[in-house]
Amino acid sequence: MKIILSPAKKMHTDADTFQPKDLPVFLPETRQILSCLQSKSYSELKTLWGCNDAIAETNQKRLQEMDLTHRLTPAILSYEGIAYQYMAPSVFEDSHLLYVQEHLRILSGFYGVLRPMDGVQPYRLEMQAKLRIGTYRDLYEFWGDKLYRQVHDADGILINLASREYFKCIEKYLTPHDTCITCTFAEMTKGKMVQKGTWAKMARGEMVRFMAEHQIQNPQDLKAFNRLGYQYRDDLSSENDYVFERISACEYAMH
Repeated sequence: MKIILSPAKKMHTDADTFQPKDLPVFLPETRQILSCLQSKSYSELKTLWGCNDAIAETNQKRLQEMDLTHRLTPAILSYEGIAYQYMAPSVFEDSHLLYVQEHLRILSGFYGVLRPMDGVQPYRLEMQAKLRIGTYRDLYEFWGDKLYRQVHDADGILINLASREYFKCIEKYLTPHDTCITCTFAEMTKGKMVQKGTWAKMARGEMVRFMAEHQIQNPQDLKAFNRLGYQYRDDLSSENDYVFERISACEYAMH
């Protein structure tokens, strides 16, 4: 069983908490992407990233100085986004780290697929960025089925906690022999179940922590997840889509 998760835009370095164990598996491909990015002008990079001058200047400087094999941070510590804040890997016990190292895979436009303890450098590159690399029109075409093949394992079970833009890299290559379960975190709004971005990111991080703490091996056990006010809704779920509804603060206090 593998769990897939999106990366985060904001990243930092952490040389103190624990050291990386490996280099990313697609480092040759990352070098190609890095070379392509380094060949671009400041204005081209700013357009590609869709950001302000401060962010563009920081990330251009990172590109100019980037060393893909030295002074690295474990991927799971490098990302600062909401999902990673709620996962809180810096306070994982050893058994939790071993679990995520085996099961969790972080999808990345720059690195392809990352194991939690792979050493990375901070970068800025979203999967949907309009980056042409050689004859490839964009990153989806550049990576092709490599990401799917890397996250696929013998039992063919995949737990999808990634955003739509990243799941697209995997979804088109799924076969009838695969079991892919998407976790949907939503709440009732005006009579409809709606997935709200910030809450969904929080829940994805909490779900990874829940799975690590309970050492979950059977997808059925995900249904017990009840953090942040979420409860599994069997009536709204299907074999490949587990729906969790966030109940209101008032209702949550009564449970």
